[in-house]
Amino acid sequence: MLGSLLKQAVSGMETIPEEVSRAFRQQKSAIGGRALRLTDIVKMLQAITSSRPTFMSIDGLDECAGVHRAALLDSLREILEKSPGTRIFVTGRPHIRVEIERRLAGQVTCVSVSPTRRDIIGYLRVRIGQDEMPEAMDRSLEADILQMIPENISEMCLESTTPRIRPRNIC
Repeated sequence: MLGSLLKQAVSGMETIPEEVSRAFRQQKSAIGGRALRLTDIVKMLQAITSSRPTFMSIDGLDECAGVHRAALLDSLREILEKSPGTRIFVTGRPHIRVEIERRLAGQVTCVSVSPTRRDIIGYLRVRIGQDEMPEAMDRSLEADILQMIPENISEMCLESTTPRIRPRNIC
């Protein structure tokens, strides 16, 4: 994931920083052309983001395996420590909120977002309207769907924790 963020950050630059080019050349010349290590990627992201405002977005962090999520959050903390102009927007289910707050202590603001019953019904209406076999559903079935699904959806399944990560020295 961080490699992808690095690639996106570099692709938006007019010139690639020499230390990034050098690191890629060194890894390419290594036996088998091994991939960059996480520590190298973090250093490059720190170098790129420390000199310019940078915004990163990571969606569905809760879907990342726990061990990888921990390494990612620790790496993000390292990047933020050297990059005061960097902002990271992360979405995920509520159960990872504590982990995010612990690993990025003092650098995170969490906002809970959950849809209203009206939002759910609106979404269902759109999806029903996109049905490729509209003749398979009569008004009674549609009414049942629009009544039962919003009543039975667990708030936990809908709520999303959206941390906005920012460096400590910025209010």
